[in-house]
Amino acid sequence: MKSVIIASLLASAAAFAPAKSASKTTSLAAFENELGAQAPLGCWDPAGMLNDADQERFDRLRYVEIKHGRICQLAFLGQITTRNGVHLPGDIDMSGHSFESYPNGIAALIGPDAIPAAGFAQMFLFIGFLELAFMKDIEGTGNEFVGDFRNGFIDFGWDSLDAEAQLSKRAIELNNGRAAQMGILGLMVHEKLGEIGMGVDLPIIGQLS
Repeated sequence: MKSVIIASLLASAAAFAPAKSASKTTSLAAFENELGAQAPLGCWDPAGMLNDADQERFDRLRYVEIKHGRICQLAFLGQITTRNGVHLPGDIDMSGHSFESYPNGIAALIGPDAIPAAGFAQMFLFIGFLELAFMKDIEGTGNEFVGDFRNGFIDFGWDSLDAEAQLSKRAIELNNGRAAQMGILGLMVHEKLGEIGMGVDLPIIGQLS
């Protein structure tokens, strides 16, 4: 669990570091007008991941950042929803075990009370199916920017928005994703603190354990 927390810190660091001066590198200056380089923070790169980077490198990092942000938004929402007592109705298996009978957080996946291995395998395969079939940028389908997974199929009114509104929506998603990465990391830390008797009561979800 400690390694997961450390890895999450390193993965999200690039979005939260002070901008380096143009005298040290010219790469950051090239990306000052990119989406996400917003006042008052500007273009932040603590780990130097954009040093001598080209547009292809930047687009790859942005793709990863957006995907991590989307995953973390779902993870954070899942945490506060289930810990607030809201679970799917019915049973999770044919043996009659209800969804609410399993613990919240990482304990639902790892530990003596975790869901059965077959259940974990089903989730793993389903997520893999989504990754391979839908959650990717398919060339030639009219996608307009990095992270656009519409693939000529899903729209939800996106094309009805003007260019300014579209840019605003993308910026909101990016910022919410960054916040969610820090949020889920914070919940993971609090969960570990609860295990060693140092937990605190948090709004909505109480004390994590």
